[in-house]
Amino acid sequence: MPYRPEKQEKSELERVVDLDRMGLSGAALDIVASDSERAALVRRFGFLGLPAFSARATVDRKPGGQIVVEGRLRGKVVQACILTLDPVSQDLDETFRIVFKQDLTEERDPESGEAIIGAQVDAPEPLSGNMLDVGEIVAEQLSLAADPYPRRPGVKLEDVLPRHRHGSRTSRAEQRRHPFAGLAALRDKPRRGR
Repeated sequence: MPYRPEKQEKSELERVVDLDRMGLSGAALDIVASDSERAALVRRFGFLGLPAFSARATVDRKPGGQIVVEGRLRGKVVQACILTLDPVSQDLDETFRIVFKQDLTEERDPESGEAIIGAQVDAPEPLSGNMLDVGEIVAEQLSLAADPYPRRPGVKLEDVLPRHRHGSRTSRAEQRRHPFAGLAALRDKPRRGR
């Protein structure tokens, strides 16, 4: 999820650093999300809860116009199990490192004038302007750290499949049965009076 510096609306966890006023030694931020900030992040990412969330981040200016944001986030997120919808808790302790470059010049296609996006693995993220919302970066890292498919321990897919009338599990073929399969069966049945 790339950082969106052009984002106009206020971030749920706004912590803005003015890069022009940042000292030579960089900036360090201790972010502890308030109750209202955690509630806003829960709504944004569709979590069931976020009982604790904090981060420590540093912002450093490197040669060549690069800005490096490094940090560690910690917390606990509660999500719905993908099989049962029961609450599933996950403890978070993740590090991150993102490199930005101010005024990154884009290579343009000579015919169309459209920007050509390079496929460099370590290419820096573009950053326009001198304001960097470290809180938004941390919020994005939270969404990446949370398990995309939370599952309650011990639950298997077979445990939640519907049972057939006779007590056996519904077969995968029956689950994927075509919606018009009943009509096809009627079509193949011999007709009376012919």
